[in-house]
Amino acid sequence: MNTTPEIHRDDLASKTGMWLFLFTEMLLFGGLFVVYSVYRFRNAQAFHLAAGELSVTIGTINTIILLTSSAMIAMSITALQKKNKKFALFLLGITIFLGLAFLVNKYFEWGGHIKEHIYPGSPVLALRGQGDVLFFGLYFFMTGLHALHIIIGLVFIGVITLKISRDKITYDNFVLLENSGLYWHLVDLIWIFLFPLFYLIT
Repeated sequence: MNTTPEIHRDDLASKTGMWLFLFTEMLLFGGLFVVYSVYRFRNAQAFHLAAGELSVTIGTINTIILLTSSAMIAMSITALQKKNKKFALFLLGITIFLGLAFLVNKYFEWGGHIKEHIYPGSPVLALRGQGDVLFFGLYFFMTGLHALHIIIGLVFIGVITLKISRDKITYDNFVLLENSGLYWHLVDLIWIFLFPLFYLIT
């Protein structure tokens, strides 16, 4: 007689929980976008000039990186559904690599600003006026919060990748992979808003 307890699965509850979590994240960033809009309206000229100091090239590269990574994780779900475990792992590996590449680009971009003493609390930035202080304060906070979400997403995807390699997530039990994909798409979507708000307002 088999005494092994049956593991209960509730994929709908898992997806619903993830959607509720993503909704709270959208509320968080939505509130920040409203704050940004108000300050931009009140300091239009300062925001316009400050945005010119950001690298549109780096911002564009990071946008391409995230869009590509979102495509990779979406393809990995399809690959796993088709029982192609190796290809799914390969695609997830590319997703993680691209996420790390995004963070490396952001590190050098931030490093350049910090080297020029353009960061929140900097005496040099304070001398430039309230508009610049607000712009770069929001820039560092919002892109930093986004980078934190990237790091969390990479850890999440890394755990999922490990579970797939150990056959704990399979072609008929892939809701966790789908949830990681949803989270990563949210990270991508947030950047799609951040990029024009900070880099393209000139």
